[in-house]
Amino acid sequence: MSALPSLRQLSYLVKLSEKLNFTQAAEASFVTQSTLSGGIQELERQLGVQLVERDRQHVRMTPIGDEVVERARALLSMATDLVQRASSAAEPMTGLLRLGAIPTIAPFMLPVLVRTARERHPRLRFALREETTARSLEQLRDGSLDFALIALPYDTTGLLVRPLFDDELWLIAAEGDPAVRPARSSVDQLDTQRLLLLEEGHCLRSHTLQGCGLAERANATGIEATSVTTLVQMVEEGLGIALLPEMALRAGLLAGTSVVARPIGSPAPRRGIALVARASTARLAEFEALAAIATTLGREPKRRRAKVAA
Repeated sequence: MSALPSLRQLSYLVKLSEKLNFTQAAEASFVTQSTLSGGIQELERQLGVQLVERDRQHVRMTPIGDEVVERARALLSMATDLVQRASSAAEPMTGLLRLGAIPTIAPFMLPVLVRTARERHPRLRFALREETTARSLEQLRDGSLDFALIALPYDTTGLLVRPLFDDELWLIAAEGDPAVRPARSSVDQLDTQRLLLLEEGHCLRSHTLQGCGLAERANATGIEATSVTTLVQMVEEGLGIALLPEMALRAGLLAGTSVVARPIGSPAPRRGIALVARASTARLAEFEALAAIATTLGREPKRRRAKVAA
């Protein structure tokens, strides 16, 4: 039987596939360029295939190289889970937990979630990362993250998913805008031609369109926001109306603005908040503990801080 590749060699290949530059990949791997290059050459010799195309200007992965990288990521994440499983068996609820969250959840939920978790489990430390859903799940699968907070619906095939609570989408508009004068109109009464959206890549965009029964499209206004803060500012300037998660309104996102919010009549558009992890995660105790805390926080009596239209 031929020698098996080492995890170090596989990690070099994965890093090179991300950087497509030997110098940058070596720096990210904390080794010299010659060490990284030698490790990948030895990996190619062991596997008997060319994984990387090299010339003076470019570095490219071969088709089989891309396939090996995908499998290498899975092996590296499982190796990480193995080490964490041994560690957590000895001392559960300790050590560093790498938690990701999407931008429409992170600023409104992470601060109180992490504070509560640290109060209950003082030996647990957190490294937080804010990314889009696609990027969060990619980092989850390659082992860069332990858990991620995302909004459903979203494709989570192959992952461990724990639904936490539902988060309604509320209508926001500038004060005095006719859109917020009805007490509680339905989705089909909204003027979707005035509906402002986040740019592509944000799941709130798709949830807004789904909630309004619309297909994917560009904003009719020709304007797209890069963040919920920018979205609020555009609404305040009278550029249109938008839907915002209730958790953002509860967190005081509209404080200091003239923007008003109101709930939408039943059936109200909503998104599902969920905690996700790799199916092979060794940190089940931490996963369940964090899910329980987040569920409790999401179901607490709702303190309305938004200016609600009469």
